[in-house]
Amino acid sequence: MSEARPTIEQETARVRAVQNKQAPKYDRQISFFERILFGDGREWVCSRARGKVLELACGTARNLPFYGDEVQLTGVELSPGMLAIAHQRAKELGHPADLRLGDVQALDFPDESFDTVTCTLGFCTIPDTRAAAAEAFRVLRAGGQLLLLEHVRSPRPIVRGGQRLLEPLAVRFEADHLLREPLDYVPSVGFVIDEVQRSKWGIVERLRAHKPG
Repeated sequence: MSEARPTIEQETARVRAVQNKQAPKYDRQISFFERILFGDGREWVCSRARGKVLELACGTARNLPFYGDEVQLTGVELSPGMLAIAHQRAKELGHPADLRLGDVQALDFPDESFDTVTCTLGFCTIPDTRAAAAEAFRVLRAGGQLLLLEHVRSPRPIVRGGQRLLEPLAVRFEADHLLREPLDYVPSVGFVIDEVQRSKWGIVERLRAHKPG
């Protein structure tokens, strides 16, 4: 008899636990991947953000230096361990961001509250990606934009095969899904895709979309 699949609530609790454990070493680990894979991806996302901005899964707030001074930023993070580091970073930078604990699959904001929603390297760990994308759509004003940086499923068969082999270990130990693709769920909740950039054998994706007026 096979084991029952965990519920979204159970998987969310597991992701929180994994990220709390990762928090002290996250900045050191991700900086390596930023150098070899993601380049100026954070800057690409944040420099395009305008107005009232909501950042999903803000982690340790590595994006703070890249937002314009005119942006009014709110960040939501699932992990208390990550959020504690984010608060310390904001304090050191003197950044006025409102960083708060929360679940991006069920945001505690009214409809049409933000002009821009951003997320960098977050949808790979969110248990219910469609729910999170739908929440982003809900809280955006008409004409508002969604800006993403993600590692995704490669279109190249040999690279995708390697990702498929690594996926079970990445999910189990890092709560990190290697075979996801935002184009599978972002349009399905109502977003119109404006721009997609692929790099690094197709495993790094920059995406810009908007909520129709």
